[in-house]
Amino acid sequence: MAIALLSVGLLGLLVFLLGANVSRNRHSVTVTPHEAEADPKSALRKAIRAHGNCIEYIPMLSLMILALGLRLPLLPMWIAALMLAAVASRYVHAFGILTGDSVYEANALKSIGAIGTYLTGAVLSIILIIRAAALF
Repeated sequence: MAIALLSVGLLGLLVFLLGANVSRNRHSVTVTPHEAEADPKSALRKAIRAHGNCIEYIPMLSLMILALGLRLPLLPMWIAALMLAAVASRYVHAFGILTGDSVYEANALKSIGAIGTYLTGAVLSIILIIRAAALF
């Protein structure tokens, strides 16, 4: 359960750090906020996209991680590692968006983070389905 709580805590921290980064960038724009939000290379646009993408995946990942943590208080090491890999994937993806040249331009960090999120999320989902099936 400790790894599940740590994972969800780290995911929550990412949401709030990225949200604070959006606020910081909004206050530092030298053009109108609308212009900065429209420019795919602006720091504000990248901050908004990183936070938005984070919000798209973190709630479901958190729910799945907590459900598994509650169901399996003594997590097998591979599931604990999977949870931490999901967390790392979200951090890598956010960093890729924030450091990339444009929100539309592909880069290795965004790709690694996205693929890691899809794979870990899918495996966590399958584990939950198998655990649920065993209850019938």
